[in-house]
Amino acid sequence: MAPAIIKSALASASIFSNRRLDLTAHEGQSPSEAGLHCVCRLRLTGNRVEPYTARSVPGFGPSAKGPLVAPPAKPSAKPSNPNFSSGPCAKYPGWRDGLLDRALTGRSHRSAQGRARLKELIDRTRQLISLPEDYLIAIVPGSDTGAFELAMWSMLGAHGVDVLAWENFGHVWVTDIVQQLKLQDVRVLSAGFGELPDLTRADFDRDVVFTANGTTSGVRIPNYDWIAKDRRGLTFVDATSAILAQPVDWEKADVLTFSWQKVLGGEAAHGMLVLSPRAVERLETYVPPWPMPKLFRIVKDGRVDRAIFAGETINTPSMLCVEDCLGALNWAELMGGPAAMQARADQNAQLMFDWIDRTPWIANLARDRSTWSNTSICLVFTDPAVTTLDPEAQAAFSRRVAATLAAEGAAFDCASYRGAPAGLRLWTGSTIEAADVAAVLPWLEWAYWVERDRLAGT
Repeated sequence: MAPAIIKSALASASIFSNRRLDLTAHEGQSPSEAGLHCVCRLRLTGNRVEPYTARSVPGFGPSAKGPLVAPPAKPSAKPSNPNFSSGPCAKYPGWRDGLLDRALTGRSHRSAQGRARLKELIDRTRQLISLPEDYLIAIVPGSDTGAFELAMWSMLGAHGVDVLAWENFGHVWVTDIVQQLKLQDVRVLSAGFGELPDLTRADFDRDVVFTANGTTSGVRIPNYDWIAKDRRGLTFVDATSAILAQPVDWEKADVLTFSWQKVLGGEAAHGMLVLSPRAVERLETYVPPWPMPKLFRIVKDGRVDRAIFAGETINTPSMLCVEDCLGALNWAELMGGPAAMQARADQNAQLMFDWIDRTPWIANLARDRSTWSNTSICLVFTDPAVTTLDPEAQAAFSRRVAATLAAEGAAFDCASYRGAPAGLRLWTGSTIEAADVAAVLPWLEWAYWVERDRLAGT
């Protein structure tokens, strides 16, 4: 260690008592020149300064983002809303319990008032997402999962199927198609977490099933340009974490599903099913060979049951959740509609992206920047002190970082999805305030270093 640094440490140590003093030393060179990066920890015992540890630290050293820096001080300011869950997601700014006083609790959804509320929700959603006039939209049970399952069970099997899978739910759809529906003519176009499959391989003479934005991997499709206009098959789009945050080319989407609990910050258990005229034609000309559960039945006497798309529902919805969603629609309209909501998500995500760019121990799980999600941002640790651990130990480290953030009330529910690579996941959709994203970033750094030091046994 350079003598001048030692002298400085000894002089500074006089103000400490039985505490560690952390220094980063560069042997006579600037950080950009040095190949050796070490941490020297000194402990004051009585009147003597003793080495606590002196060691090279994996992960310290030059990188594309610069050298790692010393652990930051514990932040003082916290996000006003620390809810960064990727579903159910944060309520919209200004939400409060009193907004639900209008809810038709204890009333039938089949009453005139109940049907009117449901139709209002459908009509206002149609307007908010700029749905073409000849498309249908309905409220269905089971959140986005239920809506997508309904679509697959009702329409797949008429043609061969290409399934694109690059994160958890894409692989769930593969399982349903291959193992549950037992379709024979299926091509699985897959990629690992952080990547997209080759979209140009999709064959649009077949039905094509895909996720617009992978909530568990943070990988989105960059656009809809790869989808053929003159296709023979249908496209099935799971857009639950993309709708109202990323543009949808409705000409390229035949079946699209989402839920209230993502970008709108609504409650779970209710899904939205969107059908193009081509999807309606499929429903009215093709009868699947398997039994159809009641919750999936939207065809009656060979015709699509239009009542379901006008305020009636397959089963009983929660009118409390309906009122909550109507409040979210009010907020979205006041914000300026889909363009404004997408702009909010983009702004939030950019704050995260800038932080990723300047932080040497973190990376976006999505490898291609054009596929970086602006809603479900998935982070992985790049510090060798973490990446050299076995997978279970890496996952445990990530869980501890998330638990530390939660214990401090700085960020809740930000651990990576089960089954995804170890790391963190933070929602940056439209209901999140940019100020809260900015406020959580110092806490991410602090929590990381708390657990990093614990990992090193210091």
